[in-house]
Amino acid sequence: MAIKVIYNGSPDVKTFKDVLSTMIPKLLDEDPDVIYLDADLMSCIGTAKYAKAHPDRAINCGIAESNMAGIAAGLAAVGFKPICHTFGPFASRRCYDQMYMSGGYAKNDITMIGSDPGICATMNGGTHMPFEDVALYRAMPGSTIVDVTDTAQFNDIFPKLVNRKGIKYLRVNRKANDLVYGEGSEFEIGKGVVLKDGKDITIIAAGYMVGSALKAAEVLKGKGIDAAVIDMFTIKPLDEELVLKFAKQTGAVLVTENHNKIGGLYSAVSECLVANCPVPAGCVAVEDEFGEVGPIDYLAERFGLTPEHIVSEAEKIVARK
Repeated sequence: MAIKVIYNGSPDVKTFKDVLSTMIPKLLDEDPDVIYLDADLMSCIGTAKYAKAHPDRAINCGIAESNMAGIAAGLAAVGFKPICHTFGPFASRRCYDQMYMSGGYAKNDITMIGSDPGICATMNGGTHMPFEDVALYRAMPGSTIVDVTDTAQFNDIFPKLVNRKGIKYLRVNRKANDLVYGEGSEFEIGKGVVLKDGKDITIIAAGYMVGSALKAAEVLKGKGIDAAVIDMFTIKPLDEELVLKFAKQTGAVLVTENHNKIGGLYSAVSECLVANCPVPAGCVAVEDEFGEVGPIDYLAERFGLTPEHIVSEAEKIVARK
């Protein structure tokens, strides 16, 4: 498995929407069992043109997300591999009962894409800003949760998710995150990636926050703190082996995530540490709050998700060692 880290602080030249608009049609063309359902947001991820030309392979279910999940479960029950898409809050809380019962409980395989999760929803506002989506899907038995870092990672992970058993929840920004990986990098679901080694603290990040974690690590270096950075793009199943290895190596852990710390990646890591390797730990994540409208820079500051917040919290954790 080859992973090429090319991070230099720059944003990805491609948007996730660019990749979604080509990857979904590619999977549909290559595998007759793959079928695509959307809740009236095809234009938002660039699949409307394909859907118009292939109405038997791409179905617009309208603004009826629970119904879309039910249709997907029925299709999965007869052998199809449904890919569903809608905005993050509707991919999680709006259709959760159908995904849980008709999907997970019934052992049907469904890939659910929740786009623009967390503060990435920006001007769509609080109603469209899911901070609770990871906590919901973590509570579903047998589920897989992936929060992708950049388009190179997405290119490799997405086909693997579609062919994976069970309920798969994919968090993906429609715009661009920071570029971290080179094209052709290969990843394993359930295995984190060490982006930077370190001896004083381990920063575990996912999705949009990976770039911020790497920026923070550079600042911490200038302050004499050697921080390791791990991209934990698979939130469930968690790579507990890697968490414990670095917790023992550095003696301190900081988790940073673009969603609520209650039930999210921080909860998963904390549960692992408490049971196996108690060390000083903390998080930079959304507190017990609802979202709001605003540009992403404002929202990152408003909800405490900036590199500066990571640096400040890391210093506090290191001081507790």
